[in-house]
Amino acid sequence: MTECRKHHLPRLFSPLFLAALLVLPALGHADIYKYVDEKGVVHFTNIPTGTQYAFYMKESVVSEAPTSNNGSLSDLISHYADMFGLEAALVQAVIKVESNYNPNVVSTKGAQGLMQLIPETAQDMQVRNPFNPEENIRGGSRYLRLMLDQFNGNLDLALAAYNAGPGSVQRYGGIPPFDETRNYIQRVKKHLDRYRQGKDPIL
Repeated sequence: MTECRKHHLPRLFSPLFLAALLVLPALGHADIYKYVDEKGVVHFTNIPTGTQYAFYMKESVVSEAPTSNNGSLSDLISHYADMFGLEAALVQAVIKVESNYNPNVVSTKGAQGLMQLIPETAQDMQVRNPFNPEENIRGGSRYLRLMLDQFNGNLDLALAAYNAGPGSVQRYGGIPPFDETRNYIQRVKKHLDRYRQGKDPIL
């Protein structure tokens, strides 16, 4: 996630729910609810605290995943792309633009790792170590899935939200008028085409 992103996705899960996920042997399910407040901030939760929340999606969390120790980045990307219903080439393109596959990169705004998660988003996506490739790809892919769902599968809007935050997309009613964001979308789509055609190496 790059420089002009200024948003915080509220906590997605309660500590008790997270603890339950840790002890589930294979597959856990949780209904996710959301609402948009008067400032355009999107709130997600698995425990709705008021009638303003509406059902958003049923999420599956799979515990059996390759790790950076026993799987390549390509394996990790394919695994989490499948888990969150994404095209692997899209995850690859986002990583290419965000970090150029450097798992240790930190932006001037504090975004970290392969998919450049800001600390608040990393926390919301249950990423404890954003410099761990497996955790970062899981969290970034999950967040990208949320953005695609929020903007009805519109790739340009989802990428704009990944870069500038969903609140910015909502405020402007489309792609924000930021050169960085517009360039970001074009760069990701360029690499997406190249990965689809097998023209770029996958690490």
